[in-house]
Amino acid sequence: MMLNLIDKIGDANPQLLRELKGRLKFFNVAIAVATSLLLQLVVFLYQLREFPDEKYSLTGTYCGLRNIYEQRQREAYQQSNQSIINELNNFFSNNFCPENQIDWQLWWRDHWEYIFLSLSVIFVFTLLVAGTYLLINDLAKEERRGTLNFIRLSPQSETSILAGKLLGVPSFIYLIVLLALPLHLWAGHSANIAFSYILSYYAIVVSSCLFFYSTALLFGLVSRWFSGFQPWLGSGSVLFFLFMTMIIASSYSNSLNNSGAWLRLFNPWDVTNYLFPNLFRINNGSPLKNLEFFYIPLGTSVVSVVGFHLFNYGVCTYGIFKALRRCFRNPQASVISKGQSYIIVAFSQVMMWGFTLQYWDKVFDLDRQVERNFALMALYNVGLLVSLIAILTPHRQAVQDWARYRHQASNKSIWWDLISSEKSPALVAIAINLIIVSIPWVVWISLTSAFNTDHSPNWASDNVDRLKLLLALALSISMILIYATIAQLILLFKTPKRSFWAIGTIGGVMFLPPGILEILGMSSWEHPTIWLFSTFPWSAIQYSGATTIFMAFLGQLSVLALLNFQLTKQVRLAGESATKALLAGR
Repeated sequence: MMLNLIDKIGDANPQLLRELKGRLKFFNVAIAVATSLLLQLVVFLYQLREFPDEKYSLTGTYCGLRNIYEQRQREAYQQSNQSIINELNNFFSNNFCPENQIDWQLWWRDHWEYIFLSLSVIFVFTLLVAGTYLLINDLAKEERRGTLNFIRLSPQSETSILAGKLLGVPSFIYLIVLLALPLHLWAGHSANIAFSYILSYYAIVVSSCLFFYSTALLFGLVSRWFSGFQPWLGSGSVLFFLFMTMIIASSYSNSLNNSGAWLRLFNPWDVTNYLFPNLFRINNGSPLKNLEFFYIPLGTSVVSVVGFHLFNYGVCTYGIFKALRRCFRNPQASVISKGQSYIIVAFSQVMMWGFTLQYWDKVFDLDRQVERNFALMALYNVGLLVSLIAILTPHRQAVQDWARYRHQASNKSIWWDLISSEKSPALVAIAINLIIVSIPWVVWISLTSAFNTDHSPNWASDNVDRLKLLLALALSISMILIYATIAQLILLFKTPKRSFWAIGTIGGVMFLPPGILEILGMSSWEHPTIWLFSTFPWSAIQYSGATTIFMAFLGQLSVLALLNFQLTKQVRLAGESATKALLAGR
């Protein structure tokens, strides 16, 4: 029967069979079983250290006489009778709770709940951290041995190979967790936790595993230069992320009323605390109860909270899997295509703005909502667009092939090639992504004064201020396009290590001018005109006139036009045939 099962697995997914055969050996299985049983025993016995014995205090949580003591103490305090208070304290400190007065049913319920919650936390850390390490380490070993190229040449589909890796490589971890599931389910049942909540927790854990494991595989494929440090860097990052998000989720003052709430959907702690409120012992409950998305109250229902988390995990995992399929067969390919970048940018804007537009103190105030989240959204969008410049900008050989053979390879217009072709310069694609990012900002600038309910001063209280905001947005767009053009020009050079030169140049252009201005003490409110030409023109718009901002925009457009003229010339020269270049004396 076992042989038949193995044959069926091999027929369905040969890669999975290969991984299981290499890992589920007798010694490994014995270690997994022993580890799981020992872990369950330790968790079960640890809480027994507080088992009520014959010396259990009368004021203990589970003593039935505790209420009598507290009632008499309140009466004594009301009567201001210190002698009675002292007598009560002496009596209850020198006597112990009778065994028949201990609420054993409540104690065992809390004991089982402690086991359930402890195992829930252990499952998350074990699956995500250890599983991530094993997946990245496996890819690194395959790369060193040369077997990864052999797998790439196999007739299996990318989906089949990657699924085999996801299911087979962490099989040791899966076995440990599966052996602990019966105790986990029994503890949840004994603690009177609804079975639907337990299933919801399992769905969240499985979805988070798919997301983190897919990300780990992608990291392993695109970060070969880290060599043997890859698995430690990847799993260490996941461990740091889980610890930090656990601290945030367990804090008393944490809030999801901001655009950064989207990033918290990737950690399983918030939704776990929502399902099991005693996880972090927060008195005011989980912040997910107040979760809103475009003013829709998602936190009022378990179905909407869990469904929204699963939707976010599902969409992001699907996108990462598409990137995995691109990079697996061709390690030199870009992580995402230009078309996929448009979808990623649009999805991220929907999520960021969805969490931005929430009721602030139960009042609809569009200006306050955006102003509170402006810095975070601006920082995120700049990071996203700069990352897309690094990913989408092709190198010299790709641009040369596109410019030389475009008319043979495609009968579509040059604009369509600039929008979708992976070998064409990325400037048009970056411009389209900038338009996608700008659309919600333009809508907000158009509506901001109309929805100001309390008539308080805001960023766009009149037409001049609104014009300044639009010009500042145009400044930001032109600045990003200048960065993209500079990066493309550098990658067209014939010098070695062009990528490092491009990264260093863009980093210097972005951060050196603001840093130098700060060192020199030239703040944005004292010298706003200079700051308009930096990476952060928004900090100077309220101190600058509309005419000054417009002139700065014209200056940036002039620089952008000159750079693109040079870029067009370089692309045309790169596309010339060797014979034509020789005859022209180049």
